Amino acid sequence: MTDWTRLTYVAVDVEGNGHQPPDLVELAAVPIVGGIIGESATWLVQPDQPIKHLATRIHGMTDRYVADAPPFAAVEDEVLVALEADALVAHNAHVDVSVLERKLGAWKTPEVFDTLKLARRLLPHGGSFRLGTLVEKFKLAEGLPDGLTPHRAGYDALVAARLFVRLASDATTLETLRGDPPGGSNGEASTLF
Repeated sequence: MTDWTRLTYVAVDVEGNGHQPPDLVELAAVPIVGGIIGESATWLVQPDQPIKHLATRIHGMTDRYVADAPPFAAVEDEVLVALEADALVAHNAHVDVSVLERKLGAWKTPEVFDTLKLARRLLPHGGSFRLGTLVEKFKLAEGLPDGLTPHRAGYDALVAARLFVRLASDATTLETLRGDPPGGSNGEASTLF
């Protein structure tokens, strides 16, 4: 059995412009090393297309808000450094991963732990598995830095990191997190989305 803290993780969240497929407006990355949550990094970027009103209603950002933000290409190298980890963590991860894969081109997606799917599996009688509900249930927003608000990348990535650490600590082993059957897996690292 492998202690889950042997891997390095990075919790991420992206906020989009409301188009399909969504373009990046804000990105946050929070390292988790040795089971300890590190300092987050956040980037505002100017999307290729205007931010739709629906997206503004969710995250509060407008075209004027990101008017002085750089294009993604200007921060891409910093983002790649921040994403260097054994595994990626996100809530409803397929959305974040698809945006990152589109924006980063040759980036190789590491193993992914989706906190939405983990919570459903590890807390089968937990009721709602929306991030906001889990944040309230486990008091994951307590002690957050001032200025962080839900539906912004910095907040969502940090509470996803806290949720992951809580779930992983309860699971205790990497095999349990991966959903490997007793006696081991088939030798392939699973992607949880």
